Amino acid sequence: MALTGLEIFKQLPRTNCKDCGYPTCLAFAMALATGKVGLDLCPHISDTARDVLDSASAPPIALVKIGAGEKQVVLGNETVLFRHDKRFENACAIAVPVSDALSADEIKDRVGAINRLVFDRVGQTHSVNMVLVDFCSGSPERFAEAAKIVAGNTEYPLILKSEDPLPLEKALAVVAANKPLLWGANASNYEAMAGLAQKFETPLVVQGTGLDELAATVEKVTAKGYKQLLIDSGAREISQVLADQTQIRRLALKKRRSFGYPTIVDVTIDDPVQAVLEAAVYISKYAGIVVINSVDPADMLPLITLRLNIYTDPQRPIAVESKVYEVLTPGPDSPVFITTNFSLTYFCVAGDVEASKTPAYILPVDTDGVSVLTGWAADKFTPEKIADMLNNSGIADMVSHRKVIIPGGVAVLGGRLQEVSGWEVLVGPYESSGIPAFIKKHWGS
Repeated sequence: MALTGLEIFKQLPRTNCKDCGYPTCLAFAMALATGKVGLDLCPHISDTARDVLDSASAPPIALVKIGAGEKQVVLGNETVLFRHDKRFENACAIAVPVSDALSADEIKDRVGAINRLVFDRVGQTHSVNMVLVDFCSGSPERFAEAAKIVAGNTEYPLILKSEDPLPLEKALAVVAANKPLLWGANASNYEAMAGLAQKFETPLVVQGTGLDELAATVEKVTAKGYKQLLIDSGAREISQVLADQTQIRRLALKKRRSFGYPTIVDVTIDDPVQAVLEAAVYISKYAGIVVINSVDPADMLPLITLRLNIYTDPQRPIAVESKVYEVLTPGPDSPVFITTNFSLTYFCVAGDVEASKTPAYILPVDTDGVSVLTGWAADKFTPEKIADMLNNSGIADMVSHRKVIIPGGVAVLGGRLQEVSGWEVLVGPYESSGIPAFIKKHWGS
């Protein structure tokens, strides 16, 4: 159970040293209780108190990291059953399998196709996250060679799947630096699998044939001191997988530590439409990793879009970077439009500027990702902030004029903006759809 602010306060030094950035230890304790800050901000806390607070504040689902480098996959740290209770922390990873029975060229071609599963949505780049190397050939040497080829042709973390420890050991001899995920520990081989995971310091999937066996096997593995785990209930029928995923999350939130790990689910069906539907169910209901056997962008785009919708923090709007954007190769005589960095607002403006066929600059002011009227009402879209961007973004060096166009909905800002910035302010249309007509009427060709 999470500690209250007063319970946390009792464990702190209570010196009010302010080294954490808060005026008092009580204020810091309250921030800790609400999850706004981490315990590491306090440099004076005792080891005993740290152990107590770490144990009490540990999320029900453990944090697990797979891979190394920029493409590292981070899973777990989840604390709620429903997103609106707080938020989901780390998005479900999507993995695509590669069989070691393929030839070297076929493996390279498939990995290349996986690498191309990249999509742009609201200014952000989204993709699949992992490549699974499946032990199908029966040859440990061939499995190790396949893992080496895959690792040499992608930056994505690997999943090495085999219930036989020997192929995994041979593969780890060549790709251990990539920190792959090992998938195959069960009630009969968990000792050898846990030993491999500990030796190479890689995360491990523990699987069972039902939740009771899964819990028992997890307890045996964790008793050996290894806790970088994912879990697989062994179910493959969609109804049973859904039931298991929901039950695992509920039990984890009740602090049943045997279930307090991210889950992995394999979509085994060949029908692409049904496979996408099943994967969508598992992404929606708590899977940490979904494995789906497809390299078709038409299959992956809806799953990635669904994932984006589910795992976007509802308390933080999607925002674009606050900088100068160029539309249609503008020059020194091109118009300059001001808007906010709420992604939907920015892309509406950019689309309508492009529709006008007039090259232009767009400056989205940082409003913490809220729209024009919301930003104005919250005092985040002010003449001073707009003037600061005009003066510090470099736009003054890009254009020969000093005219700036603001949204019609905040025409009231015009006078003050002109005063603090020195730019001539033109009040644009209320809706971005009026930009083409506005440019035609008010901006010389």
